[in-house]
Amino acid sequence: MSNLEDLKNAATPLNFIYKLHEGMMSKNLKLIYEGDFSQDILKAVLSMTEKQLESIGEDGKIKKKVFNIMVECLQNICKHTEDNKIKINHKSAIFMVGFENEEYFICTGNPIKQENVELLKMKLAEINNLDKEGLKALYMEVVSRGAISDRGGAGLGLIDIARKSGKKLEYSFEEMEKDYLFFSLLIRIPRN
Repeated sequence: MSNLEDLKNAATPLNFIYKLHEGMMSKNLKLIYEGDFSQDILKAVLSMTEKQLESIGEDGKIKKKVFNIMVECLQNICKHTEDNKIKINHKSAIFMVGFENEEYFICTGNPIKQENVELLKMKLAEINNLDKEGLKALYMEVVSRGAISDRGGAGLGLIDIARKSGKKLEYSFEEMEKDYLFFSLLIRIPRN
């Protein structure tokens, strides 16, 4: 598959599934799930990924790191998708796990209210501007401040993801429909 346009131009569902399979193989995608997220789906996705990592004999430390980051990502999707279910047509989210260049990657995408984008961008920029020690200090500060909202931990999940991956968080926001953007997040997890 040369690009996403090939998927869009597939003539039939049968062609599409073949091109999707080719794309997954070429990008070494281990798991893709698109749809509504619930606690049951979260458990199933975690279980499938854990089994795949075990089947290839992945190192225990790497498995734990990938698994912990996945939990944070999936919990974030569940929290934010629940808010959007009634309000927009594009209510589903997407989650992917793959392997490339000696690192695992986790991609997530979900709708987010436009009114929440600036705060999220500020949190992401703050996280990406910190080194390992700075992330640890920020994590401890947020925990000690007790600044936890009714929907979660005031960015604790994102801070924890950055700490565990040791990499900068890659993200984008795409316009969807009035008052909503699609938030995409990419986390890279080195194997060494």
